[in-house]
Amino acid sequence: MSAELVIHPGQTASLPDMVRYAEHLANANLLPGQYRKQPANVLYAMEYGRTLGITPLAAITGIHVIEGKPSASAALISGLVRQAGHKLRVRVEGGQGGARAIATIHRSDDPDFEFRAEWDMQRARDAGLANKDVWKKYPQAMLKARAITEVARDACEEVLFGLHYTPEELNANVSEDGIPLDAEVQQLRRVQSSEGDPWATAGPSQGDDGITPEQGFADVAGTTTDQAAVKELYRQANAAGLLAATVKVGEESLELGTYLIARGQKLAGFTKTGDATGDDGVTDIEVVAEGESEADIAERDLRAAAAKAGLDNLDEEFERSYGLPITEAGAPQMREMTALLTGTAA
Repeated sequence: MSAELVIHPGQTASLPDMVRYAEHLANANLLPGQYRKQPANVLYAMEYGRTLGITPLAAITGIHVIEGKPSASAALISGLVRQAGHKLRVRVEGGQGGARAIATIHRSDDPDFEFRAEWDMQRARDAGLANKDVWKKYPQAMLKARAITEVARDACEEVLFGLHYTPEELNANVSEDGIPLDAEVQQLRRVQSSEGDPWATAGPSQGDDGITPEQGFADVAGTTTDQAAVKELYRQANAAGLLAATVKVGEESLELGTYLIARGQKLAGFTKTGDATGDDGVTDIEVVAEGESEADIAERDLRAAAAKAGLDNLDEEFERSYGLPITEAGAPQMREMTALLTGTAA
């Protein structure tokens, strides 16, 4: 690994450097399962970590995406609270059956007021948690995590940047430390035991409900409002070899891959002259306008690659890397970044 790939805390790296770093780091077999061989996921965590002001490895080990929602370990949430200058204190009392956890926060800008959260086993029983296996095995750890996240949400939500819950609070199966034991991305559509899974078999064959696998992907993408969920649908469809399959979106027939990219862009807030939007407001397929330039095509491909990689601040990263905004760049520069994002760079 060359020295240019080493990113130090506090150092601002260009997007090409971050992409190369993510590609190398994804090969480490010590990473959590959702990041191994998944450089796009690594890049996502790095970007989230940069927003939080933490190192890439802290983000990768502390942030877990559960059914499209980012979550954080109680340890990371504690660190973010203290990093912001607020005073957090936690204590756990009692044994297995009578354990109690108390967490308090005194904000740096209001040190005289105490925010307080308290969890005991009676509260856990009232919430329907006490019968979970992890709560039976590690009641003190679970109570402590619940108290920390509750008081942090109440006292200083602004430091969490959307990391409001631990994986356990999102119903993940976790260890004593709150780390998901089944960290692989979960299936986004729950299938009843009596229903054939339309995603299980690649190809155009239909399930018992008459829905082909590719149409199942499209239908789920059309109903979700979560961009991360659409990205996961794209990954699964690609693994099943279904991206080139034709699906129905409203009255249109489209390639599944084209539709998923466009749907993800729509949820990310992309707007572009020349988009074709159906009456249902769902379809948002980019069309090649008459007289479209080579740079226009290169920009369209770059934005599609950024959406697929989960890069939400493309314009900022492009200007940082190349010294000029995308609107002033040439096609070769945009193609170079597209190649970096898609892993096809020489």
